[in-house]
Amino acid sequence: MIPEPERRQALTLITEALQQGARKGPACAVLGLSLRTVQRWQRAGLADRRQGSRARPANRLSETERAVVLARLNSREFAGASPNQVVPKLADRGEYLASEASLYRTLRDEKLLAHRQASAPVRRHEATPLQATGPNQIWSWDITWLAGPVRGWFFYLYLILDLYSRKIVAWQVHERECAEDAAALATEACFLEDIAREAVLVLHADNGAPMKGATMLATLQWLGVMPSFSRPRVSDDNPFPEALFRTLKYRPDYPQRAFADMAAARAWVEQFVRWYNYEHQHSGIRFVTPQQRHTGQDHAILQHRHAVYQEARRQHPERWSGATRNWTPAGPVPLISYRPKTERPRHQQIHQAA
Repeated sequence: MIPEPERRQALTLITEALQQGARKGPACAVLGLSLRTVQRWQRAGLADRRQGSRARPANRLSETERAVVLARLNSREFAGASPNQVVPKLADRGEYLASEASLYRTLRDEKLLAHRQASAPVRRHEATPLQATGPNQIWSWDITWLAGPVRGWFFYLYLILDLYSRKIVAWQVHERECAEDAAALATEACFLEDIAREAVLVLHADNGAPMKGATMLATLQWLGVMPSFSRPRVSDDNPFPEALFRTLKYRPDYPQRAFADMAAARAWVEQFVRWYNYEHQHSGIRFVTPQQRHTGQDHAILQHRHAVYQEARRQHPERWSGATRNWTPAGPVPLISYRPKTERPRHQQIHQAA
């Protein structure tokens, strides 16, 4: 039923349209109303006096029958079942209380059409994301395919990335995906970075089989490294290696077709890692190289850039209307970016509802 204020507004709009020369039928159609409905409103005033049938249905359950239905549905046996589950069970026993619709209607009238089993609600809290405030605090790793010489034959690049500095701390190329090779990679990375067992280091990965294999998990425990995994059914919880793999495969010298053999794949990845760690100025860390940020050299480099810009502004102040470019070191890096839940603007809700 349309509320009276909305009906009053609709009649006002239709009257104004008629005064401007519009036809009544099309004017009603623009508002989504039928001509008969508007005529009924105008004849009877604004009140909508339509009423349903006052006749009592002949097949309506009596009060005694309703009491029997409620007692049976609230019994210990059926208290946790819905009517569409109760009806077949009673039919198997040769019993019939009422139709399924009548059972639902009876529960709805008694405000029992809800979860009727007493249980405490489960409260779930979002985990606070881990943050890397320095090198060798959080690593992230993944595996990508490298095309081989035969169609459908791939080499597998295992790669561990430091979250704070974006440095590739270890990599290996193998012919298969397995937890044993992943464990060897983690061991090599801890050796190269001289990670002590007492250090607090988190190794993040997705939920693939090599990441959760027993050998891999046992090796991480032996190394003193804490494993971390992406949330179930969340595809972007391990974005840093994925972004690095895109950089790798979009390099101009990346083979257009395939690697001839594993030696060729390893040689190419080796030169890429050298370029990425020592020459590539990463946009996410203020355009310093991962090695410079990993060793702390980025502070002096960025301070020097800031001084250059301050001197340029002193010599030509008319070229700056505001502050100079931001050359402060990049801050902590969160492992997972949780986005706060915000309510959509009302105009978007109305648009999507329409």
